[in-house]
Amino acid sequence: MPQNWKTYKLGDLIEVNCNSLRKGGIEWINYVDIKSVGTGLYEEPKILMFKDAPSRARRILQEGDTVISSVRPNLKSFFYSQNLRENTVASTGFAVLTPKNIDSRYLYYLTTNDSYTDFLVKSCTGSAYPAFGPNVLINSKVTIPESLQEQRAIASILSALDDKIELNLQMNKTLEEMAMALYKHWFVDFGPFQNGEFVESELGMIPKGWEVKPIGDLIETLGGGTPKTAINEYWEKGTIDWYSPTDLTKANSLYSLGSAKKITSLGLQKSSSKIFPKGSLLMSSRATIGAITINRKEACTNQGFITMIPNDILSLYQLHGWTVNNMDLIISKSNGSTFKEISKANFRNLPIIVGLDVQPYLDKSKNIYSQIENNILENQTLTTLRDTLLPKLISGEVRVKDAEKILTTAL
Repeated sequence: MPQNWKTYKLGDLIEVNCNSLRKGGIEWINYVDIKSVGTGLYEEPKILMFKDAPSRARRILQEGDTVISSVRPNLKSFFYSQNLRENTVASTGFAVLTPKNIDSRYLYYLTTNDSYTDFLVKSCTGSAYPAFGPNVLINSKVTIPESLQEQRAIASILSALDDKIELNLQMNKTLEEMAMALYKHWFVDFGPFQNGEFVESELGMIPKGWEVKPIGDLIETLGGGTPKTAINEYWEKGTIDWYSPTDLTKANSLYSLGSAKKITSLGLQKSSSKIFPKGSLLMSSRATIGAITINRKEACTNQGFITMIPNDILSLYQLHGWTVNNMDLIISKSNGSTFKEISKANFRNLPIIVGLDVQPYLDKSKNIYSQIENNILENQTLTTLRDTLLPKLISGEVRVKDAEKILTTAL
């Protein structure tokens, strides 16, 4: 044990689920609102009156609370309460940890690191929905610095990394909005051509010389397939990214850093999956229709995708803008009784505009999309550093001064 560190029962340092709401209006954070695994980020709360809220909307939050899902903690659904509005409430599926004798931010890192998460997973009961109760938290033993100053120093290092990651995510949100505004300016409002001649088309008036064609006549669109899961040779030591829609919904990222599962060359040969080049646009086409990402290296998918291969006629940037802008139309062309799916045939018949003199659009778009990709890559580096430092700082293996030097280099 490091010098000046001490072991406590967590219950001596915190209160669990100590506040509950009885009336008034609330802003409710549900389990499904967590943005992605392990990020500590959540969607905007839903605004409801207490009388209209589900019975599980009862855990009122305070600034500095740590909120951890008590159901299936292996999914790492947790967040730190900050910048709250009055009467922000979490579902009873969460455990709310309110600090008493411990720094609030340090508490967050202490109870959401992989080691503590593993402890919570092992403490769960129930098979369908494994969960832990408040006493698991209260009776757990933790070893921490006695000094609040040292706790805060450790938390500030980790917070600096998290804050930079969040800043990059916010920047990318703004950049994606800029990309869509640019697309609409060129291909919906035809802003640069307002002083020119327009002609009729099936999509309305378009600049003279432009055309409307089925997207399938202009680009290659690919489906996918799944190698037999029982044959190890198709999967073991696989090196080819093989995407399922879950990869997209979990990452929620415009550029993909890779797939969870990979297949071998033999698996590719023995399935209907097809390899496609980096810089293609992947769109999930069934169940959850419309999850999108851009692959950064050659890849293939399962059968739940339509993958668009850009070319000199339709750029990646226009394809992305068109897909996002026309998502309601795409979904409207889906069918199916068990789950909705848009077929490649229906998708290929959808109309898209082919423009002339669009090089300024391509140049501006390239700059925007490059910034988005660079921010995603930087976040990958920062997340790796954070995940490496967190358990070592929390355990005292790495001390604050050494971590500060590493942080200075990284930021």
